[in-house]
Amino acid sequence: MPANTDFNPVVVSPYHDEPAAMTGQELMAANPYRPWPARITSITELTATEKLFEFRLVDECIRNAFHHEPGQFVELSIFGVGEAPISISSSPSKSGFIELCVRRAGRFTEALALIKRENPLPAICGRVCNRRCEDACTRGRVDAAVAIDEVKKFIAQRDLDAATRYVPPVVTPTRAGGFDQKIAIIGGGPAGLSCAFYLAARGYKPTVFEKNERPGGMLVYGIPSFKLEKNVVDAEIEVMRELGVDIKCNMEVGKDISLDELRAQGYQAFYIAIGCQGSRKAGIPGEDADGVMSAVDFLHIVSGGNEDYRVDGRSVVIGGGNVAMDAARTALRLGAEVHIVYRRSEEELPARVEEVHHAKEEGIIFDLLTNPTEILSDDKGWVTGMKCIRMELGEPDESGRRRPVEVPGSEFVMELDTVIMSLGTSPNPLISSTTKGLDTNKWKCIIADENNGKTTKEGVYAGGDAVTGAATVILAMGAGKAAAKGIDEYLSAK
Repeated sequence: MPANTDFNPVVVSPYHDEPAAMTGQELMAANPYRPWPARITSITELTATEKLFEFRLVDECIRNAFHHEPGQFVELSIFGVGEAPISISSSPSKSGFIELCVRRAGRFTEALALIKRENPLPAICGRVCNRRCEDACTRGRVDAAVAIDEVKKFIAQRDLDAATRYVPPVVTPTRAGGFDQKIAIIGGGPAGLSCAFYLAARGYKPTVFEKNERPGGMLVYGIPSFKLEKNVVDAEIEVMRELGVDIKCNMEVGKDISLDELRAQGYQAFYIAIGCQGSRKAGIPGEDADGVMSAVDFLHIVSGGNEDYRVDGRSVVIGGGNVAMDAARTALRLGAEVHIVYRRSEEELPARVEEVHHAKEEGIIFDLLTNPTEILSDDKGWVTGMKCIRMELGEPDESGRRRPVEVPGSEFVMELDTVIMSLGTSPNPLISSTTKGLDTNKWKCIIADENNGKTTKEGVYAGGDAVTGAATVILAMGAGKAAAKGIDEYLSAK
């Protein structure tokens, strides 16, 4: 050992049947990580946001032995709550107590209440929002945008704990007729939950009808858990229940019960928020083979609690959007070698830049400027490969992107075990086809006023992906809020 190295050997006392009691200093040295109980003996308010706390260690032996150096801190723990390192404010020359100066960092509950005026699902948004507000933040012209999403996520962590979550106060009915009108919300995704939240805060008792075993829609069955933990969704939904929202699962309106039957049961207003979960096909031979599935169905299977589900061998995801990235990263976690096949170049990928970055970082292989032409299968009908052709970019099409054109003689075959189609989604026509007077457009989306969600049928409102086609969680929530206002105005006028 070098001569200039400080070395303090640990002296081990000989064994005795009744060892002598250790001193306070020896006790602390034996386990420096052991917490010692302390009692607050005084609190001095220094400013409106700062208080000086005096602590005395309960054990007299430890209290007398404790000392510190200038600049040191202690780890202050409140059992069942948490811990934090805090610098010691008192002088090292003083003994018998320590002083800690604590500054109030913020008013978290007030902040959460403010957020929920415009956003009923802040903990969810803090994880999946596309952060368009940060793109528009003028601070970004100076250095960097305010981290609005991270701030929202931090504040909304309080919603994950029943003891600290914020449940808005419900409006006390004052007008004639009260708030006893029955309202049916069809679909428990972000649009439906948002509408239910704002209606409940206004004093109504809406009922949400959800076809799946648990509410949340694509928040649960579409967005992978590595991006959005399911306990976060559950906590946000529990706030809805505490507000008075009734949620009925395993009930598909249009199949188990019709809109007209609900009206006969006394429901006076309806909000259709069934999402956009139908899948588009590629229109190529062989795509009905076993082992070919849509990205929506694939994510639903995995997110629905199928923990033992595996994807072995080589899996190919056809498409380049955000859902394609989610499906690819999910398949990778299930054991597959994953390729993304897209007919344009990386510059034309519709997925967000960060989603593409994460996929590459995790080892997803991108086969760009590649177009599938046929799915191959064995004599049992299971997929074995995919015929493809190389592409090159030509002139821009109606979308403004350069049109992909085939490269003659560039055909080849990819051997694979699973194909996941991510070519867009389409609305479920179940309700529109079973409800007279409810108009849809050429894409089978329900026609509704974007300002209040009003449809062509009396007392029926709609919003979210069922109206716009596949969009973002934020837009769906905004539609739900607008519809809540529209429904309130409709019922108030009756």
